[in-house]
Amino acid sequence: MAEQTTSSITVDAAPAEVMAVIADFPAYPAWAKGMQTADVLSTYDDGRAERVFFVLDVAPIKDEYTLEYTWDGDRQVTWTLVEGKMLRALDGAYVLRDLGGSTEVTYRLALDVSIPLIGMLKRKGEKILIDTALKGLKKRVESL
Repeated sequence: MAEQTTSSITVDAAPAEVMAVIADFPAYPAWAKGMQTADVLSTYDDGRAERVFFVLDVAPIKDEYTLEYTWDGDRQVTWTLVEGKMLRALDGAYVLRDLGGSTEVTYRLALDVSIPLIGMLKRKGEKILIDTALKGLKKRVESL
């Protein structure tokens, strides 16, 4: 994975509850800021998503793209870009750590876009995406 941005948040729920929200892609537009569409294109035998098509419009990223997911139980999910219009790379992961009654969620993200962006702006974009996603995830899980 290329240079990446990482951030963590603590969610007042068990890892399985957090992972259930992460895995519920059709619900993303309800809680993930800027996410307009999240359509599961294919699934693994256990029912979890393998490929998901997204339409995202959150500054500085506006794109339609497909990600491929790899699941490790309720501990971790990683993804990589299959195809995108503006995005050239979008590799990331949610890593969950059980804190006994709550869960530490770490989000790692590395992105590359087809338009030239200086590294500082790219990192700022990653940070905005990560912070928005983590706060939205925490609010969603804790409200269920």
